[in-house]
Amino acid sequence: MTTLKITSDLVGLRIDKALALKLNNLTRNHILKLIDSDKIKVNGESCKPSYKLVLDDEITVEDEEPKELELKKEDLDLDIVYQDSDVLVINKPKGMVVHPGAGVSEHTLVNGLLYEVDDLATINGVVRPGIVHRIDKDTSGLLMIAKNDKASLSLTEQLKNHECKRIYHALVHGEINEDRGRINAPIARSKDDRKKMAVDKDGKVAITNFRVLKRFKNYTYIECKLETGRTHQIRVHLSYIGYPLVGDQVYGRRKTEDGGQFLHAKTIGFVHPTTKEWMEFDSELPEYFVNFMGNLDEKK
Repeated sequence: MTTLKITSDLVGLRIDKALALKLNNLTRNHILKLIDSDKIKVNGESCKPSYKLVLDDEITVEDEEPKELELKKEDLDLDIVYQDSDVLVINKPKGMVVHPGAGVSEHTLVNGLLYEVDDLATINGVVRPGIVHRIDKDTSGLLMIAKNDKASLSLTEQLKNHECKRIYHALVHGEINEDRGRINAPIARSKDDRKKMAVDKDGKVAITNFRVLKRFKNYTYIECKLETGRTHQIRVHLSYIGYPLVGDQVYGRRKTEDGGQFLHAKTIGFVHPTTKEWMEFDSELPEYFVNFMGNLDEKK
């Protein structure tokens, strides 16, 4: 925990800019993530990045990232779909956390990457080498990994400009009547539970397009295409329109027998950072996903 008392030289500055100046070990991007996760507070209260500092404000920063020496190289038998000198594409299994964080320092995708790969981008810090985007622990599927900082900047910029192709397959509760839909609902951290996200008029723009692939009795199998990449976006949006993800214990109805959520990052596409060629990868649905749907009654 870091505590900082605001002096006259910082008065009037945005909190994110001020902390980037004062805390050299943290990038501004990481500071924004800490604010979003409620780990930076002003006088004991949550704040927004745009908050302007007042004399004698007391800032507390809770940064629980593991130190570099705590990271282990682990042989996790990663499913490497593609690899060259700039990028990797990994098919992450359900149940694997992407990178170390509070209370988690082993068995993450990063631990496996450190074992498999000698060079990874360092721009996102020692506990997120190569990581340019994430998928939830209980979501399976494809992830882009940057092997150098040039690749990291390129892929991050493509994500920011919505130039990457990201298609997810999901199984939801309920029978969706429409063949296609577009969910345009802003998302912010929940005011009732800081561990959750929620649709909020003051939140960040979030857009999810969906297409029905197959209908079952009481379930629908859909494809989701992201225009934005907010935390828990698909899960929040599907719950918001009344068709929560099967197995989602946070935003869903109930736990499934399998104990996991039925969301898979099936397709990913991007412009290669060096060759500038379009690259696109597809993955098969996990066996548990296929088997579960195989026991459902399909509607013709």
